[in-house]
Amino acid sequence: MDHYDSQQTNDYMQPEEDWDRDLLLDPAWEKQQRKTFTAWCNSHLRKAGTQIENIEEDFRDGLKLMLLLEVISGERLAKPERGKMRVHKISNVNKALDFIASKGVKLVSIGAEEIVDGNVKMTLGMIWTIILRFAIQDISVEETSAKEGLLLWCQRKTAPYKNVNIQNFHISWKDGLGFCALIHRHRPELIDYGKLRKDDPLTNLNTAFDVAEKYLDIPKMLDAEDIVGTARPDEKAIMTYVSSFYHAFSGAQKAETAANRICKVLAVNQENEQLMEDYEKLASDLLEWIRRTIPWLENRAPENTMHAMQQKLEDFRDYRRLHKPPKVQEKCQLEINFNTLQTKLRLSNRPAFMPSEGRMVSDINNAWGCLEQAEKGYEEWLLNEIRRLERLDHLAEKFRQKASIHEAWTDGKEAMLRQKDYETATLSEIKALLKKHEAFESDLAAHQDRVEQIAAIAQELNELDYYDSPSVNARCQKICDQWDNLGALTQKRREALERTEKLLETIDQLYLEYAKRAAPFNNWMEGAMEDLQDTFIVHTIEEIQGLTTAHEQFKATLPDADKERLAILGIHNEVSKIVQTYHVNMAGTNPYTTITPQEINGKWDHVRQLVPRRDQALTEEHARQQHNERLRKQFAAQANVIGPWIQTKMEEIGRISIEMHGTLEDQLSHLRQYEKSIVNYKPKIDQLEGDHQLIQEALIFDNKHTNYTMEHIRVGWEQLLTTIARTINEVENQILTRDAKGISQEQMNEFRASFNHFDRKKTGMMDTDDFRACLISMGYNMGEAEFARIMSIVDPNRLGVVTFQAFIDFMSRETADTDTADQVMASFKILAGDKNYITVDELRRELPPDQAEYCIARMAPYSGPDAVPGALDYMSFSTALYGESDL
Repeated sequence: MDHYDSQQTNDYMQPEEDWDRDLLLDPAWEKQQRKTFTAWCNSHLRKAGTQIENIEEDFRDGLKLMLLLEVISGERLAKPERGKMRVHKISNVNKALDFIASKGVKLVSIGAEEIVDGNVKMTLGMIWTIILRFAIQDISVEETSAKEGLLLWCQRKTAPYKNVNIQNFHISWKDGLGFCALIHRHRPELIDYGKLRKDDPLTNLNTAFDVAEKYLDIPKMLDAEDIVGTARPDEKAIMTYVSSFYHAFSGAQKAETAANRICKVLAVNQENEQLMEDYEKLASDLLEWIRRTIPWLENRAPENTMHAMQQKLEDFRDYRRLHKPPKVQEKCQLEINFNTLQTKLRLSNRPAFMPSEGRMVSDINNAWGCLEQAEKGYEEWLLNEIRRLERLDHLAEKFRQKASIHEAWTDGKEAMLRQKDYETATLSEIKALLKKHEAFESDLAAHQDRVEQIAAIAQELNELDYYDSPSVNARCQKICDQWDNLGALTQKRREALERTEKLLETIDQLYLEYAKRAAPFNNWMEGAMEDLQDTFIVHTIEEIQGLTTAHEQFKATLPDADKERLAILGIHNEVSKIVQTYHVNMAGTNPYTTITPQEINGKWDHVRQLVPRRDQALTEEHARQQHNERLRKQFAAQANVIGPWIQTKMEEIGRISIEMHGTLEDQLSHLRQYEKSIVNYKPKIDQLEGDHQLIQEALIFDNKHTNYTMEHIRVGWEQLLTTIARTINEVENQILTRDAKGISQEQMNEFRASFNHFDRKKTGMMDTDDFRACLISMGYNMGEAEFARIMSIVDPNRLGVVTFQAFIDFMSRETADTDTADQVMASFKILAGDKNYITVDELRRELPPDQAEYCIARMAPYSGPDAVPGALDYMSFSTALYGESDL
């Protein structure tokens, strides 16, 4: 759809946005639209011999809706479904809606189901959309269209009339003068406009509607009462009614359309005559081209050369590629023009066109068939001729290729077979030459087949009477003669190579035996020199003893090694003797080894010199390792005593801190005795440090006599000192706690017993679960919040463990809380007497100076009714003595 159509669609679809809102605002409009839309539909359906009574019921099956669209559009819709089921109705309505949509109409919220269900709002909306598209959209006045164009037409037509001011399609038509003015403007004889009064709208409207129905064939779409009795008539109903007036008064345009139709018919006749002339000329030209082309295609005169036949094939390809395609197009266009012409004549009710005799489409098709038959035969003949010449050319080319390949292969072969390179070759070279000769013989046998193929091809070319057969025969004969000569030279060279091979095999065996014995003996000497000069690093006396033993075993093998050396030199001397005796031309040295007798003697002398040097080095290292072993044993003897001693002390301290033997003072005394004994052990640690210093200076890295290292001893010693100090501090803190909280020894023992029992891992600390179990066993009934509060007291750093000190602090606090308030009150009454307060002077008189000042600084003034200057409160007193957390 072009830009104009798109704009038109947007214009007349704009009112759809307010469809539902309008209906909801004024139900009277629905009545007007029902009446107007029903009358409009029947004005078109009458042309098809039918009509509707109820607009939402009669369109439900989609049949009359499709018929309405066919009548107003002049087009055929898809074949409707004749079934009575809902699915058939929906299908018909969908076909109608699809047709509307195909005209560029956007259906807003209108579906086939609503129409089939008889939805009044949707049905009226659909009919209004149809009216807009087919009755209003095409109205065009001075470059305005649809609603604006219709409004402008009304304004122009009614402009000369008084009391008529058309500004819209509702209020402007309420008095009926607008309808009467339109009729009077086009048919003044039908209405006496001068007698109409603006204050009598019913008469005006009835006059206009009756005249329009009687004389203009415009059905009565509204009653005058519908318009007058409504404050604002329905715009869609008025637009529909007015559009009928517009179409009724378009007679002048129809006359113009009729004239245009006549011109169109004349133009069609002229076009048809031109098509007839074009067909006759095109048919005549095409038949003439076919008549000239068929004899050329039927020419079967053969050519003697491939070039000439290829030229004919190229000409045929040019025909297919350049000459025939335009003619195919002409033939196709001829048939198209003929069919088009016949169709136009049939549509114009004119007799069918009959071409001249022999120029019918069937005549052209028959001639074209003869052309293609001749073309097919010509192509087959060309291909067969080309294949025949290709066969001859292929055989000749194949002969040349095979002959060239064979000649290239035989080039230099005779010179190679005549050379005497074997006279100065070694045995390995002789064997290589023999293998090479065997390979050549195999290659020669393989080429026998090519020679036979060359001869066979030459024979076939002779039988086919090839024009260049003499040169082929001469070349073939030369190849065969050369082949026989190569066979004779090959046999002669094989015999010479085999004789030379036997002469050198004896010498080769001696060379091989020399190499087999010289190589391992040379490797043995090189290994011996490497071992004798190798720098050894040992850390134990056993390692140096092992090296010494291995060296003695090596020296025991020297006599046998010397015998092997002499045997190897004897083999080399035997080879020299044979060469001199038989005058063998030896090219080079022993092919199996590069080891010479001079090299063997030189390495042997070097080995003999290295043996005493190795003896001296092993003796010196043995003495050093004996000294290191003494240092190891000396360190191990002390470490094996000190290490267990430290471990034992650690265990004893742990038992003292856990067990409940005696009072805390007894445990503290016992621990301090342990501390003194540990400090007295320090000289032994220092002595062990000195031995370790000697071991490090001697670069001793391991000691099999002990599992203790100096690092282990140091760490253990430091842990021992730390443990005894920490344990003493814990006992001291327990004593302070006991005395401060008034805990008896029996209670301390009970606390320790409970702690030890729930310290399942025996680490001196309880984890969270163990602590919870301990509290439950002691009668505590607490929730998660209470347990979290207790954990914040015993584990303020949130380490997840509870120490014994934290445990007894908590337990002592729990037992003491019940007595704290009474103790505070008793202490206060002793100092205050019968008063409710204590004076500063009384505190300074009863308490030591530093403690009195401590309390005074922390106590608040007493503000009771009997207060005196310098009085102090009871609560401040208790806080100063015991702290807020204990109260």
